[in-house]
Amino acid sequence: MEASVRAILSYIFLVLVVRIVGRRPGKQITPFEFVLVFFMGGLALTAMVGDDASLTNAFIQILTVALAHFLIAIARTKSSRLARLLDGTPLILLENGMWRSNTLSKMRIQDDDVMAQARDQGVSTLDKIEIAILERNGQISIIEGSK
Repeated sequence: MEASVRAILSYIFLVLVVRIVGRRPGKQITPFEFVLVFFMGGLALTAMVGDDASLTNAFIQILTVALAHFLIAIARTKSSRLARLLDGTPLILLENGMWRSNTLSKMRIQDDDVMAQARDQGVSTLDKIEIAILERNGQISIIEGSK
């Protein structure tokens, strides 16, 4: 029964902390924010099943990570260089019918992945795509041309 109570309290606490730290739509979550989510989840899990089962200790660790995230998020808003380092920048995968092979290879993306995304957006052929962009959050944006 104690483990269940710890789990419920940890869940409520994590929800509150994430709400305080800030929110973004799910498709806009950046790698920086993924790390926060997984790390905080791991800290909460450790409090439930680890040897040091102190709920207070887990809450202090989670608050410390949340504070660090909050301070880094503030620093990101003040420094575009830090924001680019933590969140990345959009990358062009296809432009004017020409694939950017180096970018595709470096990002481990196949041209079929781009075309699948285009079809999902209602663009059926390559010649209708003006530009395809790999966004910071991993989504592929397709911009149709006037062809």
